[in-house]
Amino acid sequence: MALEILRWMVVLVLAYLTGRLVQHLHLPAILGWLIAGMAFGPYGFSILSNEMMGTRLYTWIIDWMQVAFGLMLGTELVFRKLKKTGRALVVTTLFQSLGTFVVVTVAFAVAFAIAGVPLYLSMVFGSIALATAPAPALSIVREYHTKGPVTDTLLPMSVLDDVVGIIVFFSVNAIVTGRVSGGSFPLWLIPVMILLPTGIGIVPGLVFGLILKKTESKAATLVTVLAGITVSSLFCGLVYRTFAPSLSPNYMMVGVAFSATFSQMISDEALDHLNDWYSPILGIALLISIVNLGAPLDFHLILGAGVYTVLYIASRAAGKYFGARIGAKATKMPQTVQKYLGLTLLPHSGVSLVFTGIACETLASVPELSGIVQGTIAAAAVINEIIAVLAAREGFVLGEGSIKHTVKKLPRVMIYRIPGINDPGFFALSGSAVA
Repeated sequence: MALEILRWMVVLVLAYLTGRLVQHLHLPAILGWLIAGMAFGPYGFSILSNEMMGTRLYTWIIDWMQVAFGLMLGTELVFRKLKKTGRALVVTTLFQSLGTFVVVTVAFAVAFAIAGVPLYLSMVFGSIALATAPAPALSIVREYHTKGPVTDTLLPMSVLDDVVGIIVFFSVNAIVTGRVSGGSFPLWLIPVMILLPTGIGIVPGLVFGLILKKTESKAATLVTVLAGITVSSLFCGLVYRTFAPSLSPNYMMVGVAFSATFSQMISDEALDHLNDWYSPILGIALLISIVNLGAPLDFHLILGAGVYTVLYIASRAAGKYFGARIGAKATKMPQTVQKYLGLTLLPHSGVSLVFTGIACETLASVPELSGIVQGTIAAAAVINEIIAVLAAREGFVLGEGSIKHTVKKLPRVMIYRIPGINDPGFFALSGSAVA
């Protein structure tokens, strides 16, 4: 175990250095982290092995990171600040999410009608496509210090997008279950998947919110927040193991509920200080999580990408971009949001791999259909994530105007912090995938 942990630390250092190299090429550091994860993961040099990624310690660390990511998103859900934009956010989220589902479903329905593939499979692709993984876009937000309407819209929308993704995917999965096996998926589980992690996060949020109201120093605030994340993570695991062992915990949603709860209880000034002090921790968490995202991606699949993969990437991008644009225009959001928000919503891989695994289990009795889904999404995950990182960067550059991007010199003795990189975002129904 000690050797495995040492190898993991080596991979993280190499990923960090790769990110710095990529920054010197005026590209986001996250692109370097993602490439390093693929290069040093199981399908590359295998420094980070499947055995290591399957250990209890590793999975607990990733689960903890998911709660930490949710903290960043939850602090954007301050109701006193969202009163004016709440309706616009909901409407735009519905347009871009459901719009993506419709565009991808129709595109695959046409292709499958020609190929003689059952049309219900097109809905599987549509439901997988609508979800967004916010981690890559949010890392760019912090690296480039973006500020403006595009950033302000993206952060809370990431949470709403996850909720819509759960509802649509599992509704489609219920339909497909009935078609392929004659069985049924209990629809009452869908609200449970949303409400259970939310309730789990609210409980520690109330407790630690009372503590944060009386905490002023940086050290005390950070200790309180870190303790809250740890308690939330452990509490989540305990509740699911005891009362819902058949369900996969949604740790990010727990983190969102935890931080959204205490964010309503403290002042805006205190919340701003908390976010500033917490940024370096989020930077380290993001590095670990993006490497974890890249490691299971088999870059060899790029060579085997076929027509379905191209169709999936293109139709999903069209649905996200034009859905966001139409929704933002209908709600009279700023012009920059209308034009560029869709580009920041393209990152997808962590979520798509989780949904794909569930869909393939549902289609296990029809292996030829399961193979189509698995092969298409696996190849698309690799190709799309690289394209999406670059597209998201351009969305912020064009949408927020002049943005700051600095590359500082490496410390001579040791790497002890990640300057300029402060953020996260992640959604998964499984504790082992990062988006």
